[in-house]
Amino acid sequence: MTLPLIIAFDGPAASGKGTLASVIAQDYTLPMLDTGLIYRAVGYQREKRGLTVDNVPELVEIARTLDATGFDNPELRGREAGEWASQVAAIPEVREALKRFQIDFAHQSAGAVLDGRDIGTVIAPDATVKLFVTARPEVRAHRRWLQLVKSAPDLAYEDVLADIRLRDERDSSRSSAPLTMADDAVLLDTTDLGIEAAIEHARRIVRDRRGSK
Repeated sequence: MTLPLIIAFDGPAASGKGTLASVIAQDYTLPMLDTGLIYRAVGYQREKRGLTVDNVPELVEIARTLDATGFDNPELRGREAGEWASQVAAIPEVREALKRFQIDFAHQSAGAVLDGRDIGTVIAPDATVKLFVTARPEVRAHRRWLQLVKSAPDLAYEDVLADIRLRDERDSSRSSAPLTMADDAVLLDTTDLGIEAAIEHARRIVRDRRGSK
């Protein structure tokens, strides 16, 4: 019997983990979940309904009834949605409400690829392969700025860098499932890597770790 192949990508914002996870998912023909979109969707609904982070029961209800068909909303990819996601992700009750959805996705019969902040530590601590993808804040901010400036020409790099640092602090210091590297994860620093080099590093890590399981 073939065991499910679960591959966890964790790391801070704009580290490149989503791109790498997508490529690896295609390599192994596995379903992929960008868990950040889940939190972005909750944050988006919070903003749309005029709620604050103190409206915990309402936010939990949004999380429990989230419609996955709305994940392709382009507004979830913007800078504001990233900030909203970081805010609601710091609420333990919201994280708990979204936990089962992610666990079920990870543990499909063939396996899955997930990227997020706590996949290897909370959602799938039994993952076959765990990667922690990171880069210096300045590099991550520049990457994110290049993405966002196409639709927001007046956006300053310094503002994006401030956002990145704020999100790093919030994600790492929250009481529930903080951003941290699993003990058995492999660190992949993409600071000095182009996209093709980063992909090859990720592929090598997956091959090596699969061989050791």
